[in-house]
Order: sequence, then C-alpha cells, then structure tokens
Amino acid sequence: MTNQLSKKRHAVRLTLGAFLTYAGVSHLSFGREEFQAQVPRSLPMDPDLVVILSGVTEVGLGLSLMTLLKKRVHVGWIVALFFVAVFPGNIAQLLDHRDAFGLDTDGKRVARLFFQPVLIALALWGTGAWRDRAQLRTKD
Repeated sequence: MTNQLSKKRHAVRLTLGAFLTYAGVSHLSFGREEFQAQVPRSLPMDPDLVVILSGVTEVGLGLSLMTLLKKRVHVGWIVALFFVAVFPGNIAQLLDHRDAFGLDTDGKRVARLFFQPVLIALALWGTGAWRDRAQLRTKD
C-alpha cells in the first residue's frame, strides 16, 4: 500500500475539487434555477431545496478533495458515490426534455450521460481510492 500520489493524480484531485467547489457555489447562487432542471420530478422534495443541499454537499466535497490528503481514499469513494447519486438527475433532465446549461437537445443530454462515468473514474483515480482501497479496512 502506498500513500504517494503522482503529480498527475494530485492535479486531477485538485482540479476535480475546484470543479466541485465551483459547481457547489453556482448551485447556491447564479446557477440555482438551471440546476433545478436536473431535479427529478418524482423526488418528493422542493427542487430548490434539493439544489441548495446538493450545492452545500458539492462545496464540502470539493474542499475535502483539495485539503484532506490523509483521508483521500475515503473522500475519493464518497465523491464517486456522490456522482452516482446525482446521475438520476441527468437522466431526468433527458427524459423530461428540460433545457439547462446549453443542453437544449436530447442528443446533448444523452452525450452528457457518458460524462458521469468519467467523473467517477477521475474521483477514484485522482485520489488513488481504487488503488489504495485496502486502507478502508485498516484503522487509522
């Protein structure tokens, strides 16, 4: 087991952290209405509340990616699971034909679906979470 990350992994981890932090801030401010287009109508919650909660979560995850190097394996898995959890919102946007973020055709919305696995892979690779998953079974 190694605790070392290559410069490329650090760069991916920090970039993904910055991306998540920015996305979270946009959930809470200038992008709030657009993000509501991704909230599945079947979710029994106020879409604005969902956007606010997911924004706060993204800010926390982004900052964690950038700062919690000793917990990077845990954070990597949590971020990957977050990307899995929000995927139904991307599907809902497609199925409901809702425009947001320039995704104004079904073709663009379908193309976006293929980006979610990339984000999951980046979270696991950039933190070394997949490689060093044995750390999850050990006590700190």
